[in-house]
Amino acid sequence: MEFFWYVVLIGILATYLVLDGYDFGAGIIHLFFAKTEKDKKAITNAIGPFWDANEVWLIAAGGILFYAFPTLYASSFSGFYLPLMMILWLLIFRAVGLELRGQIHNHMWEVVWDKAFGIASLLLALFFGMALGNVVRGVNLGMVENGISTQEPHFFFLPLWNSTFSPVDSQLGIIDWFTLFLGVVSVVALMIHGANWIIYKTNSELNAQLKQIIFKMNFILLALVIVSLSVWHIIEKEPFHNFINNPILFIFPLITFVGLLGLFKVRTFKKDGTGFLFSSLFLVGGFTSTTASIFPEVLPSTNKVNPSLTIYNVANGEYALSVGVYWFAIALALVIGYFIIQYKVFNGKMDDVGYGEH
Repeated sequence: MEFFWYVVLIGILATYLVLDGYDFGAGIIHLFFAKTEKDKKAITNAIGPFWDANEVWLIAAGGILFYAFPTLYASSFSGFYLPLMMILWLLIFRAVGLELRGQIHNHMWEVVWDKAFGIASLLLALFFGMALGNVVRGVNLGMVENGISTQEPHFFFLPLWNSTFSPVDSQLGIIDWFTLFLGVVSVVALMIHGANWIIYKTNSELNAQLKQIIFKMNFILLALVIVSLSVWHIIEKEPFHNFINNPILFIFPLITFVGLLGLFKVRTFKKDGTGFLFSSLFLVGGFTSTTASIFPEVLPSTNKVNPSLTIYNVANGEYALSVGVYWFAIALALVIGYFIIQYKVFNGKMDDVGYGEH
């Protein structure tokens, strides 16, 4: 049952990455490339009816984590307390920026909330990328000092950064050059993803420019992916051992590179949704490849005193995990039904929605 709930958790997080990912990407596009009021309206119209529903998947992931893997929930929510609070405030400012922007028709008011929406979207993309980097790198479980565990084996707490800014230091921070690098990868990938969503859902005059931006940014993304695969050896001596031992797992990197390479043809796609499909493949493939590389670990230990947290030593009891399957099936059916109705109601281009206008 542990494996079942692990697959559920990864599936929900991947869904959140695709759905709220285009919201973050659209916010980054809004910040840097929307110069006219018409362009800004096109972007907010594209995500307006969807962004709050998309965030439900993040709440669902937290619920699954609390229910199925309570030890991991307790460990990560205490250890990553500082960045979680920052993410919470960024989510608030991003939502407030979207909702309050159209309340008063004043230039200064609109500029303030435009920046709040755009900067919060950018930082959220950066922070979620760094969060994945922290999971891949691992943490000092038990707060080991001089070979002695000073806390419980699953407990840790990280400052925002350490004095060396190094991912291999004995005393780690949330931000180091490795996690920051993965944060940059996340920003670039989600910006491309958001641009594809805007193209898919609007007939904005910005779309032709966005196709050129996607094409150029994809070269940067390809370079970042290649570099990330290279520096991974610094963090993990055998980063691809799971793939070598289980060749079927290569399906995930294959999905990643199909999505990445497909985006180079974005300027020639006849259907506006094709680019969004390829960027979704890249995000899902990249995320699942990363989680598959450390499986069954869910939070590696950087010391030799305390073992890594795995899906087996952080899971709830067998009976509880079994009973929850039935309730999960009901909840999943309701959520999927809601999303089908929502996306059917708001099918097609969103240019005339007028989101946020008062």
